[in-house]
Amino acid sequence: MAHDGLKVENIVTSGIFALDGGEWEVDNNIWIVGNNEEVYIIDAAHNATPIMNAVGGRKVKGILCTHAHNDHITVAPELSREFDAPIFVHPGDRMLWEETHGDLKHEELVDGQRFDIAGTELIVLNTPGHSPGSCSFYVPEAAELFSGDTLFQGGPGATGRKYSSFDTIIESLKTSILDLPAETTVRTGHGDHTTVGAEAPHLEEWIKRGY
Repeated sequence: MAHDGLKVENIVTSGIFALDGGEWEVDNNIWIVGNNEEVYIIDAAHNATPIMNAVGGRKVKGILCTHAHNDHITVAPELSREFDAPIFVHPGDRMLWEETHGDLKHEELVDGQRFDIAGTELIVLNTPGHSPGSCSFYVPEAAELFSGDTLFQGGPGATGRKYSSFDTIIESLKTSILDLPAETTVRTGHGDHTTVGAEAPHLEEWIKRGY
């Protein structure tokens, strides 16, 4: 059933993704999930101001990072200070977190962990491949999945850089994501959203092409 109380809001910010000595201009999706009283922020890209403006006076229960590439965590510390909210990152991405934010303290995401929001539950799925600690956040009652850079419209996230693996991302998609209900909306880290039903039939094509 769709959960009436849950709102999903999208903010897009732009900036630099830097890894392995390269730099790319990227647009990132930030998702604010909750109701009129309380929210979680999913990813913290580039610029805190539009995110703060969108949150307004609501209580931020946490900042959930789908993974720790710099473009998804840039302003997590700033948001954490502003809203007095914990940052959550999967321990598999500790080395990526440290490249951007050193040993700045954060909480750890665990596969299967549940966060209560707006009268429903958001479930953490560790979906490694794009990075070892990549996570997707699933809200079954609202049929919403926040996939970070694990699944996009048209295929899996990139696996050409360090700490990433194509075989691993395919395994994550097979075991955690593509068997979710077909009507599940997939809110991605970059670009347009999609659905599980639109992407699942293409798995074999992706495996054949190798990206």
